[in-house]
This record gives sequence, structure tokens and C-alpha cells, in this order.
Amino acid sequence: MRPTGKLHLGHWVGALANWVKLQDQYECFFFVADWHALTTDYADTSRFQQSTVDIAIDWLAAGLDPQKCTMFVQSHIPQHAELHLLFSMITPLGWLERVPTYKEQRENIKDKDLGTYGFLGYPVLQAADILIYKASFVPVGEDQVSHVELTREIARRFNNFYPLNGTPIFPEPQPLLTPSPKLPGTDGRKMSKSYNNTIMLSEPESVVRQKLKTMVTDPRRIRRSDPGNPDDCPVGSLHKIFSDKQTIQNVYAGCTTAGIGCIECKGWAADSLLKVLGPMQERRAKFEQRPKLALEVLEAGSSRARVAAEATMQEVREAAHLSPESKPAHARQDAG
Repeated sequence: MRPTGKLHLGHWVGALANWVKLQDQYECFFFVADWHALTTDYADTSRFQQSTVDIAIDWLAAGLDPQKCTMFVQSHIPQHAELHLLFSMITPLGWLERVPTYKEQRENIKDKDLGTYGFLGYPVLQAADILIYKASFVPVGEDQVSHVELTREIARRFNNFYPLNGTPIFPEPQPLLTPSPKLPGTDGRKMSKSYNNTIMLSEPESVVRQKLKTMVTDPRRIRRSDPGNPDDCPVGSLHKIFSDKQTIQNVYAGCTTAGIGCIECKGWAADSLLKVLGPMQERRAKFEQRPKLALEVLEAGSSRARVAAEATMQEVREAAHLSPESKPAHARQDAG
């Protein structure tokens, strides 16, 4: 995740809830992507450090366990940059220009100059992030599958040019598709900081309840006596994600017959949501009081990640004849 500040429910539903489960099934690497943030926010990096702490606290509060997974900061692992450089030498421009998100973001983000090498080449850095740990799987949504496919192509191309003793260095990772239900913000649009419609993972109960009270609902329910349809209501979407089956049944029965009002329905949604956020905020209190603990987790994780990354890079350098060990014997003796 890029260091853009504290996380909201969209981050939880879209990725973080799944990460918490994956740490019990795989050897997982999760990192704060501060170099990736530079691809669009290079003009102002003043918030990166505080945002890194905020993200780490959110991860730990959500249930990521440093005993089960490796959490680190991308820029603390210089091997990522080294591998990115080597990959950039062999990646055809046409591969990057056809990435769907490249044209999409160039067209939609008008307030920033994205005509940079870094922005065009960020999928190459992404490939380095993945392949340096020889990942078998990458947890992504449907919109990111094309990036994993590009990573596979780069791995294939590198392996073809530089096999190590006749053996490919990099596996070709597979996308691990993660369920990502549509999560509306308080105004009914996709939850996003840019829309100012978020519910933050760190917000207290009073704020969560107040935000839900103002949330838009089914436009057909103009009066309390008007029936509605939870399938057409942003609050109904929240219930589908966070509420138990009985509550959802009560919502459908009450909404479609006008047996309940929107305020009552929103109160039920808040109750369900707070059951998820409550345990997070109990864990959060420990780290907010001592933010250095979160930084210590990231630094310990960065140390572990550097070891794994360097092991891969030693193989890469040898295969590409860039390491001292790969020079002819007489050259090594002369150098000595």
C-alpha cells in the first residue's frame, strides 16, 4: 500500500481483511510502497514518513502479526531498485504502453504531471517487488490481473536471457484473486479519500454513527411510509458486507414493507460495523500510545526482507555476469 495516510473501510474490504487471512496460509510479504508513491506524488513527499507510521499502525490493529508475516518499507530494501534497473533494460516500451491503468490514469488524473519515466515504468518496479521474493502468488483484484501478467512476461524474458546454470531464476507468479465486494462511501459513490466520503478504521464509535446517519439511502424512500429496496441502497450494501444473516433478513423485511425507517436501518449497520472495528481499535490503542513499536516492526521486517532480497540478487548478478564471482578466474586474480 502507498503511504497516503490512515486507512479506511475500503482498504479493509479491498485488501486488508484478506491479508489477515493469507498470513495463516502463506509466507507473506507486505510493504509500504513509498517508491511507488513517487510515481504520482513526487512533487510533495512531506507526508510520507507520518503516513508510513499510520499505515503500520492500521495493519497491526487490523490483525497482521509480525510473527506470521513480514512487514517492511520498500525504500529500505535497495535490492528492489537494483532489480528494477535490470528489468528496465529488457522490458519493451510497448509492453508498458499497453498497460490498461497507464492510459486510464493519464486521462483521469489532470492535476499532476504524469508524463514521467517513473510513471510509465512503475509496472516494472512492481515486477521487481514481486519477483525479488520469488512469489508464487500475488493477491489482487480483477483490475490488477494485467499487472501480474506483465510480471510473468518480464520473468519469462529475464529467464530466457539469463538462466543460472541453465535453470530459470524466477517463477512465474499467479494472481490470487481476492473477493472485493463493492463498498460505497457515505455519498453512495465508491469509498475514496478524494471524494471525502470515507469511514476510517481509526474513527471512534460516535463519529462512525454520525457518518452513517448522514449516509444516502434508496432515493425512493422519500417518506417514512415509502417502501424501498436494499439492493438499491448504499446502506443495504454495507449490511451485505458486515451484517449477519438475521440482520440482513430483518433489513429486507423491514425496508421492502416500510416496516422500518432508514434511521433504524443505519443504526443496525453501525452496530454491525462496530463489531468489526471494535477489536481493531482495542489493538490500535497500544500502538498509538507507543508509535515507535510500529516502526520497530517495520524495521525488523525490513531486515528480514533484505536477507531474502539479497539472496535473489546474488543469483541475478551471477546469471547476468554482473557479480565478481562471474568474472573469469584470471580477472579475479589480477584484481586481487
